[in-house]
Amino acid sequence: MVLAQLGGSISRALQQMSNATVIDEKVLNECLNEISRALLQSDVQFRMVRDMQSNIKKIVNLDDLAAGHNKRRIIQQAVFNELCKMLDPGKPSFTPKKGKTSVIMFVGLQGSGKTTTCTKYAYYHQKKGWKPALVCADTFRAGAFDQLKQNATKAKIPFYGSYMESDPVKIAAEGVERFKKENCDLIIVDTSGRHKQEAALFEEMRQVSEATKPNLVIFVMDSSIGQAAFDQAQAFKQSVAVGAVIITKMDGHAKGGGALSAVAATKSPVIFIGTGEHMDEFEIFDVKPFVSRLLGMGDWSGFMDKIHEVVPTDQQPELLQKLSEGTFTLRLMYEQFQNIMKMGPIGQVFSMLPGFSAELMPKGHEKESQAKIKRYMTMMDSMTNAELDSTNPKLMTESRIIRIARGSGRTVRDVMEMIEEYKRLAKIWSKMKGLKIPKKGDMSALSRSMNAQHMSKVLPPQMLKQIGGKGGLQSLMKQMGSNKDMASMFGGLGGLGGPGESMVSRLR
Repeated sequence: MVLAQLGGSISRALQQMSNATVIDEKVLNECLNEISRALLQSDVQFRMVRDMQSNIKKIVNLDDLAAGHNKRRIIQQAVFNELCKMLDPGKPSFTPKKGKTSVIMFVGLQGSGKTTTCTKYAYYHQKKGWKPALVCADTFRAGAFDQLKQNATKAKIPFYGSYMESDPVKIAAEGVERFKKENCDLIIVDTSGRHKQEAALFEEMRQVSEATKPNLVIFVMDSSIGQAAFDQAQAFKQSVAVGAVIITKMDGHAKGGGALSAVAATKSPVIFIGTGEHMDEFEIFDVKPFVSRLLGMGDWSGFMDKIHEVVPTDQQPELLQKLSEGTFTLRLMYEQFQNIMKMGPIGQVFSMLPGFSAELMPKGHEKESQAKIKRYMTMMDSMTNAELDSTNPKLMTESRIIRIARGSGRTVRDVMEMIEEYKRLAKIWSKMKGLKIPKKGDMSALSRSMNAQHMSKVLPPQMLKQIGGKGGLQSLMKQMGSNKDMASMFGGLGGLGGPGESMVSRLR
């Protein structure tokens, strides 16, 4: 993924600057030149890169900075702020409200992934409690309705379309009217693909817009078109009131930086990015967390949202109690693996942790890691309750291991590997023993019991090293304002630090 490479290049430039004994004009120029080179290679417009470089130089005036200032921190902050400014149009998009009907119309070029993105958008909101519906107003492309029908059926989302009717305006109006009567609060209209040279299709798009009166028009853009995105986005914006943008295919080898920066220049905010073909490979785009993850600084709030999604509030006190006892069973490992699988693509999850960039988990290895977790879970499905609830690894005798291997269709060696993984995770879990659990029993209240010393024992050594050791961890916790999020991370998914360590460190 090119964005991961871009983030890695910028992170390395900042790291080289941080390693310099003295920060002078030469070191600053080398760092900025390296960052500019990385952005230009990612197809960001030259003018924007030049402006960013001159803005940073104005902010970081080394001659005016007093001796006591942390120059490294000031430079890093300036780079962060300028990247945010480059990607942020400065105005929010329309946000649909649950329970109130909103019509969302999708427009874009042919082959940009509109139909798939419509379903992903509907599926994302369905998981959040919305009642979405899909309308296929694409009568131009053969097989468009079949594709939408297949996607919608898979995601269990109601849909409307016609094989007989050729007028997209009539289909769109009928579909919207029907789903309004059915009290759907998010009606998504998929339109035909078109480009700025096709005047007739642009007129048709205006008519569909007038008939459905959408609350929001979303422009779906393929990241591979790079800087050409600017002209196309401008043309669409002049025809219909484009209020937001979704960029697709960000998992490919396309130079997505050009699309991102060009879209920001059209003053329409990017709201989501598509990072793969599957339903869950769809990320909400928020500028600051995105840049933070791009630079390997993590996104705690996004990580916490994922944890609270997969660990229900009523399960939190029970998990915290097990955490304080320091006892780790195979059943508990199974539950934590289930939670990790619910959180979505592993690479996406780990990019939210400070010190981990998406580069650490290449696309192929991510699938390999998920397959390994599934293998472990299949083997645990072949165990008895006594084996799953035991804390004594010696219980796993040779005859039991052979029985588990036969029952799960795996080899004895695979079972042995899974038991070794369990022992390693149990060792990490035991370090949390004696942690004072608050009376409330919720994760956020755990913050008072956690300090940098305690956290440094639990974090995987690789992550601790990349954060900058205990000193870096302490400053990160101060930067977060409080350490409650860090504490709840380990309360909610006590075993997550373990798999992260094993999977990422082995894959590097």
